[in-house]
Amino acid sequence: MFSGIVEETAKVVKLVREKDNLHISLSCSFVSELKIDQSISHNGVCLTVVGLSDTTYTVTAIHETLIKSNLGLLKVGDKVNLERSTKLDGRLDGHMVQGHVDLTARCVSVNEAEGSWYYKFEFDPSSEEHLTVEKGSVSVNGVSLTVVNSKESSFEVAIIPFTYEQTNFHTFQPGTIVNIEFDIIGKYIARILKAQLGK
Repeated sequence: MFSGIVEETAKVVKLVREKDNLHISLSCSFVSELKIDQSISHNGVCLTVVGLSDTTYTVTAIHETLIKSNLGLLKVGDKVNLERSTKLDGRLDGHMVQGHVDLTARCVSVNEAEGSWYYKFEFDPSSEEHLTVEKGSVSVNGVSLTVVNSKESSFEVAIIPFTYEQTNFHTFQPGTIVNIEFDIIGKYIARILKAQLGK
């Protein structure tokens, strides 16, 4: 479980394809604190540490992960948002994020607004569970954000300067593909309502 509060961005240093899997090696400031089998959120995707060196660590994304996220689009040198799993005795500063990406969305606009930025994303509303609500929560590339201008197949988020600089949001431009995890509470409610209306 994660909170959507990104610790830092890691740099992709190596990518190795093995059949349908992708081994991703990254460098970050807390490599020395990591352990094999530890869970870390990468652009909102929960992956397990499978290899360690003095300066890098490696995770593996399987085919299912690659087709539902933007990890298959990574290139060496790209920045990836990182968050280690939430401690039970810590504060939940964002919202409950599972690290299970629902789908990818496309950034369609970036607008600066007197020191902040508004990003608009469009997605395929192929499921009743893939929805946002005004002032609700959503995870974009692992960042916990508040929805504004919620529509059936799009939404916007407002980014403050700190988030802009500390995450890979500053690299986004129209056309950028991002990972979306919709609010888990909203997904459960949508599923319950669907079951009730189907009876």
